[in-house]
Amino acid sequence: MGSVVALVKCADYSTDDVERAIRQAVGLLGGVEKFIKPDSRVLVKPNLLTAKEPESGITTHPQIVRAVIHLLKDINVHIYLGDSPSAWIDESKEIEFIWEKTGMKRVAEEEGVELVKFTQARWCGKFPLTTCLDEVDYFISLPKFKTHDLTILTGAIKNLFGLISGRYKIELHKRYFAPRLFAQMLVDLYQAVRPTLTIVDGIVALEGEGPSSRGKRRSVGLIAAGDDCVGIDSILASIMGLRPEEILTTQEASRRRLGAARIQDIQVLGEQLSAFVGEPFKLPVTSFKYKIPRPIIELIKKLVRFYPSVNSGLCSRCGACLKACPVNVIKQKDGAITIDYSGCIACFCCQEACPEGAISIKRNLIARLIKL
Repeated sequence: MGSVVALVKCADYSTDDVERAIRQAVGLLGGVEKFIKPDSRVLVKPNLLTAKEPESGITTHPQIVRAVIHLLKDINVHIYLGDSPSAWIDESKEIEFIWEKTGMKRVAEEEGVELVKFTQARWCGKFPLTTCLDEVDYFISLPKFKTHDLTILTGAIKNLFGLISGRYKIELHKRYFAPRLFAQMLVDLYQAVRPTLTIVDGIVALEGEGPSSRGKRRSVGLIAAGDDCVGIDSILASIMGLRPEEILTTQEASRRRLGAARIQDIQVLGEQLSAFVGEPFKLPVTSFKYKIPRPIIELIKKLVRFYPSVNSGLCSRCGACLKACPVNVIKQKDGAITIDYSGCIACFCCQEACPEGAISIKRNLIARLIKL
């Protein structure tokens, strides 16, 4: 199954450079009118994981959003801008603060674009999806290129998780806590909702213990665009130094024939893929599970354990981890955060939620001895 992905270099987030790169990438694909009809309604969905400044590399940069808005204004569409941030956030109370910190509020005000909350939902199969999807004709996804402790890569497919309204995302983490099950659930979501166009913010990526404050910024200088999320994620995996099939969402989506997972089946336009490939990305410590054959994993999985650990010196006692935990095993007592590991499902929502980067992923003794 073939797909087309446009790759364009962009060194930084200056307004002119980002605008040029976005227009070039979409132009290589045939132009915005190939995907979206004039005078229509379009939802633009960035990755607004949490209330962090654009410079953190955690959220989609507002200049990416601004450039896409300018592109859409060329064909006179009505633009909606929105996302449902991470599972632990009460959107009715916190979303406006997130808009402000991530730079989305300023972009929306300066460009005259409507910011929308994803607080209303309707059921689509197993998912309560934002009703904003019912009010638009097209949907553009703007993922941030990052590593992820549970899924290894958070890119085109993973960005769709933000279409699920509110704290129901916590229930999905609880129900599908095993990485392979979680990946299957994300691919179910991709089957239910296909973005019209996906444009990846890979100018600055995160590596290491992403997708939040524990991740480390890495300059990649990439804008990637296409309408096949599987193909895009395959390109991103290759840039990370991985085989596409090592990403469980890509593996599952390819099995269902939802897109191109083999690089030789992807037509790359613009820059060559090799222009963005350098030293392999530093991966989360949990990534070993995706590189070892499943029969071996089945033999050692009861012996090997990864678990979240709180650094009390960095912890601000904000309580974000308590709200994020889908199984309620994190408590705060006498000013200290404690975790009941007997009930921990290793979903790492707490680490993702921590604004201070105070929660790291540790390995048990056997995992350290066999150097996983």
